[in-house]
Amino acid sequence: MPELPEVEVVRAGLAPAAVGSLITAVSVFDERALTRHPAGVVDFASRLEGRRFTAASRRGKFLWLPLDDDESALIAHLGMSGQMLLRAPDAAAERHERVRLHLEHPQHGELAVVFSDQRTFGSLAVDALITDGPSLVPTQVSHIARDPIDDAFDDERFVRALSRKNSAIKRVLLDQSVVSGIGNIYADEALWAARIHPETPASRLSGPAVIRLLAEVRTVLAKALAEGGTSFDAQYVNVNGQAGYFVHSLNAYGRGGQPCPRCGSPIRRAAFMNRSSHFCPVCQRRR
Repeated sequence: MPELPEVEVVRAGLAPAAVGSLITAVSVFDERALTRHPAGVVDFASRLEGRRFTAASRRGKFLWLPLDDDESALIAHLGMSGQMLLRAPDAAAERHERVRLHLEHPQHGELAVVFSDQRTFGSLAVDALITDGPSLVPTQVSHIARDPIDDAFDDERFVRALSRKNSAIKRVLLDQSVVSGIGNIYADEALWAARIHPETPASRLSGPAVIRLLAEVRTVLAKALAEGGTSFDAQYVNVNGQAGYFVHSLNAYGRGGQPCPRCGSPIRRAAFMNRSSHFCPVCQRRR
């Protein structure tokens, strides 16, 4: 599933083409792409056509494009395999194309934003915006905590939240009500960098240890952003259809049985929440 770096790469790629664009037409080819918009296809299209996008925003794994009515936004969740692609207005349909937005940009002219989704777990919707601190966010995002690269993220609040959690630290990192945007890949990488065992109870971590972990989370996310995200297959690509290459920088995730880059011990792969954890049993001893 795309995590924070992948969604941020898509947001940043959409922004120059979408912001300021007039939505001239909306084509929906598969209603499953609108599971987050229960009012249906006609309502979805009518609330977009004739509007302009005014910004491109993101929180955690959600991205949205506010509309010029200042009350609503087009929100997207990519699910497992969703893609937001920029295409020429007359470009042939993508293999798994679900929705196409026809845009007219003041400088760039006509173009199309295509939502393609092989596994159909992603979705688009037009959602109302509500106030959340200094920001306006869609109602569907209001329950999501801020992410570690958000300027308004509260480090001290995060430390306090972890001190009250007896769950394993990796499980807490994946809890979107505590901190958003961190998925399986980047949780494994940050815990490896901080030398913390993924099953350590969060409440057992000292304040300095939590701050160290948070610093490593931000370092890993920043590096992944710089490298265009992580692509293991063609399901995650940027708006131009290009893969990210952070996969070549992974130290723990997906490297079960391979030597730890730090100490040479074999990376261990363990079952975790219907997926896998990867860690070094030597560098990340459970205290």
